[in-house]
Amino acid sequence: MELLETQDPEKKRLLETSDRHKHELEREVKNLSDKTERFAKNTLIIGGTLVISYLIVSTLSSSKKKKKKRTINKMASSSVDDSESEDIEDTFSPSSLLLQIGERFATQATALLLSIAKDKLMEYLSNRNQKDENS
Repeated sequence: MELLETQDPEKKRLLETSDRHKHELEREVKNLSDKTERFAKNTLIIGGTLVISYLIVSTLSSSKKKKKKRTINKMASSSVDDSESEDIEDTFSPSSLLLQIGERFATQATALLLSIAKDKLMEYLSNRNQKDENS
């Protein structure tokens, strides 16, 4: 059967063209799946980082708010005993300063990650628009 196919030059040319197109399509599909995988990984990394940043900021913010409420309530009460005065002093301690620094760091990290996410999204959209225009 192969002998008959190779004897007809037109059929041979068409088979070679078909094989070439098949390999080209397989290569394009592989490239597309690789790009999609990279995009999905980047999206998951950025999303995960944003979620972790949000959780850190919300945890630090809620613990700070609880501490402030407790301090304000204790300052408002007329009788302050020794344990309550220690709690009031704790709000101005070095650990409170570290908490504030950590909160600011988390806020800055969140802003940085959002900026990176915005840049990646803009890059993706511009690449997509260029591909659409070329097609």
